[in-house]
Amino acid sequence: MQNNKNSYSALIGKMIVTKEGKRLGFVRDITFESKSGELISLVVKDSTPYARNLNLEKTSANELLIPYSGIIAIGDFIIVSEEDLM
Repeated sequence: MQNNKNSYSALIGKMIVTKEGKRLGFVRDITFESKSGELISLVVKDSTPYARNLNLEKTSANELLIPYSGIIAIGDFIIVSEEDLM
């Protein structure tokens, strides 16, 4: 039986790209709701100039956040829908 869950450590460092193939950066961390464990967003490290122009929400340390709702697929890369980021 195949496990479709991804562990925290498996996601850290993965490249984040749009479904059109534009690079946004890499996963530095994950934010989640502490009571339910629900994933809220991915914290981006080494964000690209393209990602910085998307007007994404930022942390207090000025790091970009990719909302969970924008994630389409997780594999070798994390693929997001640019339309769902705005």
